[in-house]
Amino acid sequence: MYILMGQYYYPVILSETKSGKKELIRVWMSPHAYSNGAKLTEHSYIGNNFIQAFEYLISPDGMFYKSRIVWAGDYADPEEDDTMNLHQMVVENGTYQRPKSIDTSCYRYIVNHSKNLYVDKERIVNKPEPENMLPRWNTNKMFHPLPLLVSEGNGMGGGDYRGSNIELCGTWSRDIISVEMNIPTDFTELVCDFYEEYKIIF
Repeated sequence: MYILMGQYYYPVILSETKSGKKELIRVWMSPHAYSNGAKLTEHSYIGNNFIQAFEYLISPDGMFYKSRIVWAGDYADPEEDDTMNLHQMVVENGTYQRPKSIDTSCYRYIVNHSKNLYVDKERIVNKPEPENMLPRWNTNKMFHPLPLLVSEGNGMGGGDYRGSNIELCGTWSRDIISVEMNIPTDFTELVCDFYEEYKIIF
């Protein structure tokens, strides 16, 4: 019997461009500092205090507005020409941050400046539940797209996301991302409803 062990994640802010063949790690955060689990589906929810603290960093008021980001899993592939992956490298090579968690609901849009795309969080929050279905974890929790879109290693460990639109996970990894109050000009909306469900059996 094959059992997946839990995979743990750190959100990482990288340098604007690659430094040689290796990424320059600027900042990383730990979900444990906000009393959250480190598995992807333990903290990746809209309104979560840990996610809001990270969102503030990449907001127009934050220190790392429009930064290259990745949610680095500890089962992800090693970095190019290295034996360690990004998750393993952050403690030695990055600066740890623990910003305050504030309400970031005013930043409605997650914006990808590398791909000229955006996600509207309000569309997710207001999405009706599918008929005869229930969310896997909690009826009041909606998956936050940001950690899933920028994740590396998803699907390789326990606690990873395995729901709808899983093919989108990681497609924004290491892109330049911010959260915004308004949609930038000439950007296209990416509609990505992330949810894990099970059918109600009567």
